[in-house]
Amino acid sequence: MNEISDDQIIALMQAMRTVAQAEIMPRFHALSATSIRTKTADDDLVTDADICAEAALARQLETILGDIAIVGEEAVSSDRTVLEHLRGHSPVAIIDPVDGTWNFAHGVPLFGSILAIVAGGQTIAGLIHYPCLDDFLVARPGRGAWHVGAGGQSTRIAVAVPSPTSNMHGFVPLHMYPSELQSRIAPRLGAFARTTTWRCSAFEYRMMATGAMSFCANAGLAPWDHAAGALIHAEAGGYAALLTQEPYCPTILNGILLAAPDRESWKQIRTALFEM
Repeated sequence: MNEISDDQIIALMQAMRTVAQAEIMPRFHALSATSIRTKTADDDLVTDADICAEAALARQLETILGDIAIVGEEAVSSDRTVLEHLRGHSPVAIIDPVDGTWNFAHGVPLFGSILAIVAGGQTIAGLIHYPCLDDFLVARPGRGAWHVGAGGQSTRIAVAVPSPTSNMHGFVPLHMYPSELQSRIAPRLGAFARTTTWRCSAFEYRMMATGAMSFCANAGLAPWDHAAGALIHAEAGGYAALLTQEPYCPTILNGILLAAPDRESWKQIRTALFEM
């Protein structure tokens, strides 16, 4: 499998929509104390919606795409060896069933479902579904990035126009950085017009890919958070790379990923945030 067809994209969107309707939205604002649990930290949550949606979408993907390996966030949480699929030669589907689980669990409608199809270590399709809006962001290499509305209408999207750092709005999730970097970076945030974090990669990539926000400097490289969004951002005209200037790919699990409107903006942000 080297590419995803138009018909497959349509089928994948329908599968994500069906799973959201069956497993995610009925649980929004309806979770009990026993259906919310912690993973690696008190604010790293998993709910019944995450677990059930991942399993349901995995079954749908096997029907649509055949013999495809599944790398789901919740499966990896239980067994880290699942990540080894990313280093194999077979196509892989990377699933984040409910991205922004903390928001979801607390009744905040900033969450999404993320799906990336990866072949040969590269993302060949990225889809993000926003269940509360019932719309999508979708991209394939060389075909641009698109917003697909609830009614099916498609609109091409583009990143923000490059601007001086003092005019930029960006996402900087300081809590994801080592403490020594936090203390270095925090005083530098005033170089930008505004920085924030929304605890949801799905919406942060949406804001960057549609031009509402300029950049994100992320110290967490979980593939379910970035494989789809990085492709969507690139196809919307953006530039992203690790601070080492290494291009991002879903097999890279460590480092700091900086996404910006273009390469020159990337250099300016890197200097403002990280260079001594």
